[in-house]
Amino acid sequence: MEQGSGFSLMKYGTAASLAMVLLAYWFRSPGESGLDNRLDTVLSSLLRAESKVGMNNARPRVAIGLGGCVDVIVDGVTLLNKIGLPPTGQPLHHDYIENADQLAQSFAYFFAPGAASERFVINDTLFSQLVEASRELPDNRWAIGGNAPVMAGRMATEGCDVLLGGSFSPDFADILSQHITVAGNVVEEPDIHLILEYPSGATWGQYTARRANRYIVHSDDHNPYLASLQDFEVKLQDFHPDLLVVGGLQMMDSFPFQQGEREALLSRLGSLLSSSSPRTGVHFEMASFVDEGLMGDLLRLVLPHADSLGMNEQELPNLLSLLRGSNITVLSDPNPRVATVLDQMRALYRLVNQRYRDANEDSDMGAYATSAKGRPLTRLHVHTLAFQAMIVTRGSQWKNTMSAVAKASLTANRHVCGSPDIDPSKARLIMDESFSVSSKEGSQRIPLEETRPVSCWNEEDYEICVAPVLVCTEVYQTAGGGDNISAAGLVLQI
Repeated sequence: MEQGSGFSLMKYGTAASLAMVLLAYWFRSPGESGLDNRLDTVLSSLLRAESKVGMNNARPRVAIGLGGCVDVIVDGVTLLNKIGLPPTGQPLHHDYIENADQLAQSFAYFFAPGAASERFVINDTLFSQLVEASRELPDNRWAIGGNAPVMAGRMATEGCDVLLGGSFSPDFADILSQHITVAGNVVEEPDIHLILEYPSGATWGQYTARRANRYIVHSDDHNPYLASLQDFEVKLQDFHPDLLVVGGLQMMDSFPFQQGEREALLSRLGSLLSSSSPRTGVHFEMASFVDEGLMGDLLRLVLPHADSLGMNEQELPNLLSLLRGSNITVLSDPNPRVATVLDQMRALYRLVNQRYRDANEDSDMGAYATSAKGRPLTRLHVHTLAFQAMIVTRGSQWKNTMSAVAKASLTANRHVCGSPDIDPSKARLIMDESFSVSSKEGSQRIPLEETRPVSCWNEEDYEICVAPVLVCTEVYQTAGGGDNISAAGLVLQI
């Protein structure tokens, strides 16, 4: 969890990154290729785009819920070797993990393509074995975890005052930023989530990871019940946020609730969101969901109250498939083309807003009327390894889209490399030199211009912006990447 003055850290990171660009250029040998020049130019251009806008004197107020945990971060292959779990010959998807064989099959299923995943371990004995083995690994790291706390930490670092709905032990609550106020119970033993990280090219038996990513396992029995919701709801009344963010609901995925429990919890959360001021933006951060019943409840009870959605390249086709009436898509291309993602984003934008219009078709209420059923979707942010893409409705409350996409792109490198400075010698561009705006035949192609790397254009009632990511080549941590990226992008738009 990052701490201290967000504004000063942001300025320092930008200045230091620019200095690194100049030093790299100065000491470059004549024989080095033009690719290094191109990378330096893209970096300096993204830094300029990010710095075009800044915070007002007043710190934005952001309320973020729900949940919290302790992340134990280890090398995934090392941990599996430590417990003596051999590579499986049968990669398989499992909604939840009951035994060691299923753990091996599930890990292999996502490890080879390098796709992020998160699974509930129903076997307490197995999970305890994993935790104890993780404690014994020499390079394990502990950190405050969970979507809400990670996003809260980033937003506090970037200059926001944050109300965080979550439950923490006293030791971990003490290391939160001074700009974060916690609404939730104090717990003596927080839930542990194991983050099994692996770099690109890592091997496990016959499997080789195509990209760096993580496989997360937990046996969480607090966060699925949204334990901090009541305290969060009470403190929210006097907080008056500019933005309300909800994440962490994947803790409910495949959890053994009693009949009706999950629906009741999500109904209460939906009521909280629906009661927020029309002037308060509401953002929902997606995650790895496999439980179609849960996804159905989210589509019915939570998503209609959000006007902004954030997700990665796996979660986008997953949600889109469900909206189209198909089954959940468990595993999608971990390195999709820009045109593919943009087509999926357009389709999602239209489907969500059609659902909004259908819900309000019998009235003549305006799109932002307080009595409308839910909210229209006015912002959609998709983060991938190679690029950031955003759709924002023209005339909506979301501003500075170009700078926000640039900031999201730079934050991807800063988080994964573990430094506010961006070292161009530890980064590479994997986005194509030009991209089609759609997979449809004859679609326009847009070149990646080094001096103007963020491409923005208008379509229908929205603007689209795309920015390349400077992919970190010396990975420190992938877990929490999406939360940091989404939070950073939101900061400049409220």
